Amino acid sequence: MALTLLSHKVSDLCIGKPPLRYISSAVATVADAIAALKSSDEPFLSVWSCNHDVTDDDKCDCECLGKICMADVICYLSKFDNNVLSLSSAFDASVSVLLPKSRSIVVHVQSSCKLIEAIDLIIGGAQNLIVPIQAKSIAKRRQQKLLIRSAVVSLTTTTTHKNSRQFCWITQEDIIRFLLDSISVFSPLPSISISDLGVVNSTHTILTVDYHSSAASAVAAISRAIVDNISVAVVDGECDLEDPRVSLIGEISPMTLACCDETAAAAVATLSAGDLMSYIDGSGPPESLVRVVRNRLEEKGMVGLISLVESLSSGSSSSDEESPAGRLTRTASYGRSVSSAARMARKSVAIVCNRKSSLMAVMIQAIAHRVSYVWVVDEDGCLVGMVTFVDVFKLFKGFLDDQNQN
Repeated sequence: MALTLLSHKVSDLCIGKPPLRYISSAVATVADAIAALKSSDEPFLSVWSCNHDVTDDDKCDCECLGKICMADVICYLSKFDNNVLSLSSAFDASVSVLLPKSRSIVVHVQSSCKLIEAIDLIIGGAQNLIVPIQAKSIAKRRQQKLLIRSAVVSLTTTTTHKNSRQFCWITQEDIIRFLLDSISVFSPLPSISISDLGVVNSTHTILTVDYHSSAASAVAAISRAIVDNISVAVVDGECDLEDPRVSLIGEISPMTLACCDETAAAAVATLSAGDLMSYIDGSGPPESLVRVVRNRLEEKGMVGLISLVESLSSGSSSSDEESPAGRLTRTASYGRSVSSAARMARKSVAIVCNRKSSLMAVMIQAIAHRVSYVWVVDEDGCLVGMVTFVDVFKLFKGFLDDQNQN
């Protein structure tokens, strides 16, 4: 059974996957990325570097540089609070400024890549595996006609690269779901508690922010959470993981921020971490917090963010179109149209389990809430650690290696 699972290829996980929509790193701006994210049903958008001018097909490289979401935009814009001019330049900057600087979180693989090799890449830090897919010739011709008509409308409608090549991506969740279909292979691991299995991660990748601290102080942690595919824990007091008596109040999730529009940057720049949870939670920010944000923007003289909020809240008037962010007003709205999967993740309530929870229960809990991690708390609600999909992959990989050797 284990050998059969090891023989699977990533192409087995690509069945039914739609081609990736992409945006060009060479010509697209931050404003283009915002417009594309708002028009998409998916929270993430892939950023590509393509050189289609090369006549030699073997030297024509189409490379996915990374992925971005609205949370990247919000963290980026929250730093531009000085004046209208600086915010305008922020919109005009290359979309590449939104990509993580530390490391790539997407990796290209061939469709023949084995599942066990894919798991190794995930353990090594990859979030998404870019896989070439084969489209039917009739569908290709029909799509090419649509692309010719739509290329003028948007920089992000093209899903076909040179020679009609298309790509999809495999996520950590895709692999976990696939493994769940063969969970009996890993028996008895699924029924054992996460504590006994040693998968409770209490030191590495734990990102926290105090409930009363400024949300702006958490921007670096939020950006790191995007890269690590996790979330930022909002805790009561300074978090010292050597002291387990730190209460977990909630979380600031990149997926929650990804369901907002760019005006949430003003909330990040002015609110506390606790208030930010309330601001981005539910169907929209409470009016009381909206007033707080506006007042604090004025008190701090954050002219650029004031202009952004006003331009996006006043509709698509001609005067708005003259403002630095005016070109975004026609599609702006808090709680933009997103997929049902993204809406499920749009809550600030932390998904928790305890150390006695079985591995199977934790996996299903994460899948049900469309997250790649579950916080671990004790009986008093104090933060113990977290279990991530990467921790699960490491456990399963070790188990499969042992089975293969035997």
